[in-house]
Amino acid sequence: MPYKDDSLITEDVLLVTKDGLKKLEDELDNLKNVRRKEVAQRLKEAISYGDLSENSEYEEAKNEQAFVEGRILELEHMIKNAKVVDEKHHSKKVVEIGTHVTVKSGKKKEEFKITIVGATEADPFNNRISNESPMGQALMGAKKGDIIEVMAPGGKESYEVLNLA
Repeated sequence: MPYKDDSLITEDVLLVTKDGLKKLEDELDNLKNVRRKEVAQRLKEAISYGDLSENSEYEEAKNEQAFVEGRILELEHMIKNAKVVDEKHHSKKVVEIGTHVTVKSGKKKEEFKITIVGATEADPFNNRISNESPMGQALMGAKKGDIIEVMAPGGKESYEVLNLA
């Protein structure tokens, strides 16, 4: 099992790998210790230009400040609710977060490898698929040899699970 007590899993829980949590923490650290100071300096400069009602630099800096502060709150919430999935102890028999899966498309007979990750770590261009995506949801719990069906924009697609690592 990737986590010891499934009864602790709630909708607020964010499943992440150790690397995913580190990236969230690094982004939070950068926002708090670098970007926040940069925005404060931009605000200070914009205020020095005078009349704030027609000061586009001031408006832009205020908008950036709001974005940075909102993202900080979002990251703090995510980190607080993060549950790290231990990739080293995941099952090699069923697909779960952290599993490297080789699948074969039913129509095109094309094979490809993907890794199932938490939503915050998804990067489809690098074959990192969220467990919350249609493909990820269909794969979760699948075993080698299973045929899964995924509802795609072009209709239902079938895939065979070839290998788990």
